Amino acid sequence: MEIKIAKVVDKEQKRREIAIACTDLLFEVGIRKLTISQAAIAAGIGKGTIYEYFENKDDIVFEIINMSIENYHDEFLEAIKDLKTTKEKLFCFFKFVMDDSDSNLKEFNAFKEYLAVVLSDDNTSMKKYNNSCHIFFKEQLFKIIKEGIEKKELIPEAIEFIDGLLVFERGLGLLKMTQENFNTNEICINFINSIFKFIEIKKNI
Repeated sequence: MEIKIAKVVDKEQKRREIAIACTDLLFEVGIRKLTISQAAIAAGIGKGTIYEYFENKDDIVFEIINMSIENYHDEFLEAIKDLKTTKEKLFCFFKFVMDDSDSNLKEFNAFKEYLAVVLSDDNTSMKKYNNSCHIFFKEQLFKIIKEGIEKKELIPEAIEFIDGLLVFERGLGLLKMTQENFNTNEICINFINSIFKFIEIKKNI
């Protein structure tokens, strides 16, 4: 008699696989128009199976945004690894709001809808995740500025600009989300160049 061994499913891994399968769909239709039925078709599973891994549509969206931000974290760390100057690293920090490539705009627009959900539904878990992202980027900015100070690129007082840079980046993103033909790049470049007039140590020529 043949004994069949039940396959053990890694629920967290399966959850991520479903979310990955729904990512392009989310970017295509947007958060508000996304349905559980569409998600099930995209993932190649039954509608009922979706509910074995997700509580609702917003839960799927949260997982997709979660993975996208994780990937962005990894890409950011990889991108700044070989950059030489503090200013180059700061421009890389602002890449998410400055980059108007099709691939980045898809993620930017999805993040825009995600913020709308957080604000309208007062979603506690999403707010907690936003806070963890804020902490991550604050830590990275601290490392970038501290390294610039240690390399004698920046004056010691440059460390006091970290919170201002974070708030400016978030504000820049909101302005880009809410205004038509907003020139994010020009404003960002002028802002960073202006800050460096104050915090950069001038080299004697």
